[in-house]
Amino acid sequence: MGVLTGPRAAPIVLLAVLLVFGLDQGRIAPDSRHRDGRPPVPSGFFTGSDEAGIRRIAEVGEWLGGAPLTVGHTYLPGDLWSNIEGHERLFGPWAHWVRERPGRLFVLNVPLRDRSEAGLPDAEVRAGLRLGADGAFDRHFRVLGERLVQHGLEEAVLVLGWEMNGATYSHRCGPDPEAWKAYWRRVVTVLREVAGQRFRFDFTASRGRDAIPWPLCYPGDEYVDIIGLDAYDQPRGADFARQVTEEYGLAHHVRFAAAHGKPVSYPEWGLFRNGDNPDYVRGMLDWFARHRPVYQTFTDYCPHGVWGCPDHPRSAEVVRGAFTGTGRP
Repeated sequence: MGVLTGPRAAPIVLLAVLLVFGLDQGRIAPDSRHRDGRPPVPSGFFTGSDEAGIRRIAEVGEWLGGAPLTVGHTYLPGDLWSNIEGHERLFGPWAHWVRERPGRLFVLNVPLRDRSEAGLPDAEVRAGLRLGADGAFDRHFRVLGERLVQHGLEEAVLVLGWEMNGATYSHRCGPDPEAWKAYWRRVVTVLREVAGQRFRFDFTASRGRDAIPWPLCYPGDEYVDIIGLDAYDQPRGADFARQVTEEYGLAHHVRFAAAHGKPVSYPEWGLFRNGDNPDYVRGMLDWFARHRPVYQTFTDYCPHGVWGCPDHPRSAEVVRGAFTGTGRP
């Protein structure tokens, strides 16, 4: 996101839930298919920073009118390579959750470096990218892939090195875009060599220019399955129309993905600089209805959320109205 807020700043396992429904003109259809016969758009809420996130699934579903919950999303901690490799404490509960209902989707954000939020200087980031491109970290990603397959998570969507166009993470692209792209390609190649895997790889930038134009970091169609965008309600004073038309904004993202023959996703979105903003929420729900992402996840802790953040009652009403079908948001 470009800033460290709430549980994003903690080097611990992050857990999220995605709530799957059909989006139709800003409304979440409670049935299994759209009126036009199209399958539903997977939608979701990030609800916690520990294993309690899984237990909150039922609470969120009740708040949204008894919705069935069918997709899970979590983040690997980026503090140590041993955590980036994954472990039973994280994968075990999610593997059990995925097995409970056929067709559930598991989405995993994967840091490309250890000390991912340590504020490393550009020179150290650049050196790390070049080491990664030369294969110095291959073994960590091989172990990650093998552990995912061992836990029955071989169809995971992997969001590698997200928000690479910003300045927050040690896996950022800006210090050396060519090395970053070569490193991404190396990681994807290693993971695709894991026996039994059927992973999909999601290239996800933050909306707008940020520290570097995100298309400069794109590693090539052969190594990307989904083109994502993290899109929070910022900067202050920017209405939704500006977020659509800004340089490297929502419209650019959709055009770029179409030009490369890829579907889109929105792994993170939510309220931010403009407070309780139902117009923004309506705009995003309508955007999803039109552009049919593979999945989208609402970040639901303060200052972004509606279920877990009582400061945004008007936006919460829009979201609940969309999911419960009680009225046009």
